[in-house]
Amino acid sequence: MKRFRLIGIFLLLLLAAWWGGRQIQAQSVNGKPIRSVKIEGAFQYISKDRLKQVLAPHLRPGYYRADMNAIHQAIKVLPLVDKVDVKRVWPDGVYIRITEQKPIVRWGSNGLLNKQGELMIPDNIDDFKNLPLITGPEGQEKKLLEIMKGVYIVLQDKSLQLAEFHVNERRAWRIKLASGLEMELGRKAPLENMQRFLKTMDLLGEEQLAQIASVDTRYPNGYAITWKPEVTAIDWKAIAERTKT
Repeated sequence: MKRFRLIGIFLLLLLAAWWGGRQIQAQSVNGKPIRSVKIEGAFQYISKDRLKQVLAPHLRPGYYRADMNAIHQAIKVLPLVDKVDVKRVWPDGVYIRITEQKPIVRWGSNGLLNKQGELMIPDNIDDFKNLPLITGPEGQEKKLLEIMKGVYIVLQDKSLQLAEFHVNERRAWRIKLASGLEMELGRKAPLENMQRFLKTMDLLGEEQLAQIASVDTRYPNGYAITWKPEVTAIDWKAIAERTKT
């Protein structure tokens, strides 16, 4: 009887040893740390520090338990991220490839538009001050972007650079050039109004154009010019005589 009891105790010890070994092995496998994270992509606006901050909690569970889908979603929702590819790489790494959005204009006070007219809100709009600006009614982003592209091309033909394009609630247009010149174009045939002024630019000449602060084209047969404060009186008679020759 004693012998059978000893055999039973021995078997229990073997079972306990086997179970303990399995638990240690499981903990070792599940707790295997991620030792390398490779991130690829040409980043112009996405902060690598922000990426590290977002990734940290998702990498802590280790190589086997880290959720690749969760990592994908955490990165995808970051501002200006277009596409994300996340893979587990043997033996202890994670590979991430990110494609960044390409904003082409600013929208309103804190938004951006890509070439499809999709709205994005960056962490810091100050990083995009070099981009042209559009303001207009909410929900009109795509339509106004297409109109702005047309205005940009018309101005470019005259070697002028568009800086701002504004459309108010009454659908009246106002634009500003990189030179600082502003044009009130109105809501009735604004493009035609702009082109009417552009046709007379050669008559004014570069010197006079540089002295103009704003142009109001909302007149049926002409436009009104506001000169910069420091500008001396313009000899319009001399200009008219020059255009006759």
